[in-house]
Amino acid sequence: MILLADSGSTKTHWVGLAGGKGRELFTEGLNPRLTSDDTFRDTLVRVRGELLKGDAVEEIWFYGAGCGTREVQSHVAQLLEATFGVEACRVQVAGDLLGACRATCGASAGWVGILGTGSNLCYYDGVDIVRQRVSTGFILGDEGSGNHIGRRLLKDYLEERMPSRISAMFHDTYQMTTDQLIDRLYRQPYPNRFLASLATFADRHQQEPYVAAVLADCFGRFFDQLEEYGYRQGARLHLVGGVTQSFAQTLAQVAASKGVELGVMMGDPMLGLVDYHRKK
Repeated sequence: MILLADSGSTKTHWVGLAGGKGRELFTEGLNPRLTSDDTFRDTLVRVRGELLKGDAVEEIWFYGAGCGTREVQSHVAQLLEATFGVEACRVQVAGDLLGACRATCGASAGWVGILGTGSNLCYYDGVDIVRQRVSTGFILGDEGSGNHIGRRLLKDYLEERMPSRISAMFHDTYQMTTDQLIDRLYRQPYPNRFLASLATFADRHQQEPYVAAVLADCFGRFFDQLEEYGYRQGARLHLVGGVTQSFAQTLAQVAASKGVELGVMMGDPMLGLVDYHRKK
């Protein structure tokens, strides 16, 4: 069996391929920069029991958020090897951005972005990522992502910049006091997931002028980064991630206003990854 994983900060999609057929399982996100080794191991043990069901694994391809450096890749590979009993040479760990590139472009060159809990952008030459900025994470960066949208909404709500009617709707939706919101953001684990969860409010109220303006600003900031990468009008940008799926129409409108042509847009890159690895 070949085991594939696409892991963001919120969820991980696992697929086991054997004899042309696939089994799948969803678990929590496994970002090694945010997830403890114990939690990582516990989730892997669950995958071994619920997905593999005793079948041997011949190869593992793990594409994950937070897995962009060799040091982190080596550490995650060790966790995978120890849990699944696979030889080191058969375990490959890479960043989720390379997974997005392979899912959307295959072996062709192209511009690729992720818009999920976090965000990222790159140029892919058909084999490797050749242009990519260092990700500054959910505090300093992640423009256009779920946590960026949630951050904007929460800041406007707490600073009373939301229109009163929208603010009342926000309060009714989350039923949390200011102290509870601050505690959830600064004292509880996974603040990036919490912020991204607030983007569902924007999803439900996309037609509200205030929400539409917030989305346009967040997505505009995401597309503005392309120029720094050397993007030229006429090239297509492929996008993956939950935000891509939820806000596809708005993304297309903002992209057009910025002179960006969108290509493949998919919420979950796993279908493309399965196709890529089957061909390989």
